[in-house]
Amino acid sequence: MSNAPHYPFTAVVGMDDLRLALLLNAVSPAVGGVLVRGEKGTAKSTAVRALAALMPEVDVVAGCRFSCAPAAPDPLCPDGPHEGAPGAARPARIVELPVGASEDRLVGALDIERALADGVKAFEPGLLADAHRGVLYVDEVNLLHDHLVDLLLDAAAMGASHVEREGVSVRHAARFLLVGTMNPEEGELRPQLLDRFGLTVEVAASREPEQRVEVVRRRLAYDDDPSAFAARWAAEEAVLRERITAARAALPRVRLGDAALRQIAATCAAFEVDGMRADIVMARTAAALAAWAGRTEVGVEDVRQAALLALPHRRRRNPFDAPGLDEDMLDETLERFGGDDRPDPDPDSDPDPGPGADPSGPDSGPDGPGGGAPPQSRGPDSAASAAQSEPSHQSEPSHPSGASHPSGPSDPSDPSAGQPEPSGAPSPGAGGERAAERAGEPFRTRALSVPGLGEGAAGRRSRARTEHGRTTGAQRPQGTLTALHLSATVRAAAPHQHARGRRGPGLVVRRDDLRQATREGREGNLVLFVVDASGSMAARRRMGSVKGAVLSLLLDAYQRRDKVGLITFRGTAADVALPPTSSVDTAAARLGELPTGGRTPLAAGLLRAHDVLRVERLRDPSRRPLLVVVTDGRATGAGGDALALARRAARLHAAGGTAAVVVDCETGPVRLGLAGDLARDLGGTAVTLDELRADSIAGLVRDVRAAAGTRTAAATGPASTTGTGTATVTATGSMVRDRRAA
Repeated sequence: MSNAPHYPFTAVVGMDDLRLALLLNAVSPAVGGVLVRGEKGTAKSTAVRALAALMPEVDVVAGCRFSCAPAAPDPLCPDGPHEGAPGAARPARIVELPVGASEDRLVGALDIERALADGVKAFEPGLLADAHRGVLYVDEVNLLHDHLVDLLLDAAAMGASHVEREGVSVRHAARFLLVGTMNPEEGELRPQLLDRFGLTVEVAASREPEQRVEVVRRRLAYDDDPSAFAARWAAEEAVLRERITAARAALPRVRLGDAALRQIAATCAAFEVDGMRADIVMARTAAALAAWAGRTEVGVEDVRQAALLALPHRRRRNPFDAPGLDEDMLDETLERFGGDDRPDPDPDSDPDPGPGADPSGPDSGPDGPGGGAPPQSRGPDSAASAAQSEPSHQSEPSHPSGASHPSGPSDPSDPSAGQPEPSGAPSPGAGGERAAERAGEPFRTRALSVPGLGEGAAGRRSRARTEHGRTTGAQRPQGTLTALHLSATVRAAAPHQHARGRRGPGLVVRRDDLRQATREGREGNLVLFVVDASGSMAARRRMGSVKGAVLSLLLDAYQRRDKVGLITFRGTAADVALPPTSSVDTAAARLGELPTGGRTPLAAGLLRAHDVLRVERLRDPSRRPLLVVVTDGRATGAGGDALALARRAARLHAAGGTAAVVVDCETGPVRLGLAGDLARDLGGTAVTLDELRADSIAGLVRDVRAAAGTRTAAATGPASTTGTGTATVTATGSMVRDRRAA
C-alpha cells in the first residue's frame, strides 16, 4: 500500500456543496454523515478521503482496541474495565468498508473453536470497532449487500455492535459518521439506509473549460510528486483545520431560536418527509452552519441551506422519483413562517450574543479556504431529474414527406394494418410510429419467482443457498467456519468421548467435529423485459396500461434487489433499450420515452433476448434470469411465417432452461390466445394484465388451478426443479388472504 499523502482537501476544485457538507459533519458529527451522489470520475472519493487530515485528534484509552474515551469509557467494553487507565491522542480515522466485505470483517469474529473448548471469548474486532468515534466510508454504497446494510442500520440505530455466535456474545460501542458515495446509474439505496445519512449532495463534472483545465493541472501535479503537492497546500490545510476546531468550540454557544425551529418544522411538513429525523438533522445542520460562519444565532439562510442538504433524499416516495427540492416552494414556506424571534423563556439558555454579533450581515455565509459555498443553487440535476421523472410525450420527428406504410396487402393478424385510428389517437409518423404514451399508475404485482435453488447475489425474489437465512442442514466446513451448527457438532463429537479420555461432564470438541450450518435465503435475479412496442400494442390505446404494468414490475424488481434489462421490438428489428443494470429508475425513464408503431417482429425480440442472456451468463453465471415477455402474442414481418419463427425462437429459450412468463396484453371480446401459445413454447406461464395484480380476484382462480395442476403433476411424476434446468415460472400469492378478501 502506498504511503503517499492524500490529495489535499483545499486543492479540490469546485464541488462547493460537497465540501460544505463534509465540513459541517467535521464541525458537528451529530449531523449524521453525508451521501454523495454523482457520475463517475467527479472526485467523490478523493474529497472524502481528504477529510481525514482535517479532523481533530481523538483522545482514547491507551491500548483499547475499541477507542474508548478516557473521560467516559464504555463500562461494557470487551477490553475494559478502564478506570484509571492512561489516555493518549491519535489522529481521527476514516475506515473504508469494501463492498465485498464479509460479515465477520464488518462486525468482528469469534474464535469458535476456543470458545467451545476453553470457554474463552477470543474476539477480533471488525471495521465497526475501528470506525468508533471516527468516519465509516463506503464507496459505491448502493452496491453493498443487504446483510451488511442490515448490520449498518442496527449499529447506527443503537450506537453499538452485537456479535453473537451460538450463545457466545460480545457487545461494543460503535458510534461513527457514515459517509457514502454512489453512482445512481448503478442502482438506488434502500430507503432505510438512505434515511440514515444526515445530508446528501449531488455532484457533477464542471462544464466550464477553465475549471476542467485547473482540475487536470492539479491532478497531474499531484501524480508527479504527491509529497511536494501536499506541501504546497499545507498552509491552507492548517488554516482550515484551525477553523474547524474553532467552529467545534463555538457550536455549544449557537442559539437555535423559536422562529428558526418553526421554519424547520414547517419546511419538513410542507415537503411531507416521513418521521422526525429530518427535523432533527435540519436543526443540527443549521446550528453547524452558524458556527462555521462564526455567528451565535441561527438565521433564515442557515435554515434554507440546511433544507437543501437534509431533505432531498428524504422526500422520495419510490425509486422513480427524482431527488431535489422545489426552491420556490422552500422560499415561500420560509417567508410564511418567518418573523421576529421571541426570547427563549428557558433560564438555562445561552446569553444574548451581544452587540458585536450580526446574524444577518453580509459575512454570514460560510466562506473560507476550501470550505466556502454559496447557498445550494438549482443545479443541472434539478431540471434533468425533473424531466426524467415524467415520461416523455414528444413524438419522434417524422419524415417530412409524411411517408405512409409500404404498399401491399394488410396482415389480418396485425390490427394496426388496414384499420382506422381510434378517435382521438395521435397520428402516426413515418413507419406507423406514434408518440410515447404516458404510463398508467403502478400497482402491487403478484410475486414471480424462478423455481429451484440458486446461489446468486443476495436479494428477495427466488430461493437460494446463502450465508444468511433459515438453517436447513449442516455440512463439513469448506474453509473457514463462519456459521456453526451446534447440534450437528455435538452429534459428531459425542461418539468419540470415550476414546478421547473424557470421563466426567463436558465435551471434548476437535476441529474434525465442527459442522457448518447450511442456510437458505433469497437471491436477486436478472429480470429481462421484452416489450412489444408495435402497432398492434398501440391499437385501442393499450400502451399506457402496458407501461403501467411494466413500471409495476420494475418497482417490484427494485424492492427485490434484481438487475433489470429492457428490450423493445417494433417495425423490423429489436433494440436493447437498456442493457442489464441495477438502476431500475433508468429503465423506467427509457420506458417512458418508448414510442410505438409498425409491425411486430416477435422473433427478433426473443432472439435479441437470447443473445443478451448468453452474454450475461458469461459475466455472472450465478445470477439466474427471469424472462418477462409483454405482448399480445401477434407476430408479423416481411416474408415467411413470422409466427412460426417466433415459436422457434421461444423454444430456444426453453431449451436453455430460462424461466419465463408472458404478460398477455390482448384485449377485446374476441381473443386469439396467441400469448398463451407463446408461453407454452417458452416453457413458462401466461398472466393477463388483470391477473398480474396481487389483489386480483382472477389471481385466486389461477392459484387454485395451479394448485390442482401441481397435485396432478405430483401424482404422475416428479417435475424438474433444478437451479438452471427448469423452464417454468411460479406466480405465487396468498390464497387464504385472497379468499378472505373475496
